[in-house]
Order: sequence, then C-alpha cells, then structure tokens
Amino acid sequence: MQPTATVLVYSDNASTREQVRLAAGRRPAADVPRVEFLECATLPAVLSALDAGGVDVCVLDGETAPAGGMGVCRQIKDEIFDCPPVLLLMGRPQDAWLATWSRAEAAVTHPVDPVEFADSLAALLRTRLPVEA
Repeated sequence: MQPTATVLVYSDNASTREQVRLAAGRRPAADVPRVEFLECATLPAVLSALDAGGVDVCVLDGETAPAGGMGVCRQIKDEIFDCPPVLLLMGRPQDAWLATWSRAEAAVTHPVDPVEFADSLAALLRTRLPVEA
C-alpha cells in the first residue's frame, strides 16, 4: 500500500476548500505521496486536528473570518510542537509581507492557480515526507 499525506485545509468558504482539493488533485507531483484532505472551517477544528497529529501540511486561507489564516498560522507556529509547514492563501500579492510575519513556509494568491498551488504544495510535502523513487 502506498503512503498518503494528510493536508489540512482551513477556510470558512467551501468553494475555496474545493479549489484547493481540485488544484492539488490526488497527487500534486509524481515524487510525492497521494494526498488526503482534512477540511476545517473553524479555528477550534484546526487546533483539534493538529493536536490529534498526523497532519503533514496545512493550507490556510488568509481571507477566512473571524480567524484569518495569517493569524492562525502565527498562532500554530507558536503553540504546536513540530508544527507542519504552512501554505498560505493570500488575497493579494501585496500581502506577502504578512505571510512572512505569519511564518508561513509558502504563499500563493487567490484565485488558486492549479500549477502554482500544486508546485508549492509538493515542495512542502518534500520537506516533510520521504520522497518516492
């Protein structure tokens, strides 16, 4: 059986969560495992999922309300031991400085570009998981 990676997707918008799933596909790159998605629409759900463990990468929507992905990223980097890498979805390219402030490892802008998103997600998965031959 092939290994799978768990990707937590945090957004209060079901359409955004769907865009993330479709952009990543079952496998964002040939050299990374298949991905399974764990969808969260609230901050308590994110914290509960991270406390339970098993999350390999987090995708956080910076436009989510009331707890935006940038603030959530900064919070989990402070509170979660061995926090998974974070891919942040930003509303505008000008918000890149906020992504840096939040300590996200990568950031892409809305609307989700499938190629850019899959490349960024695969790069983060490679840092967390063994690469397949």
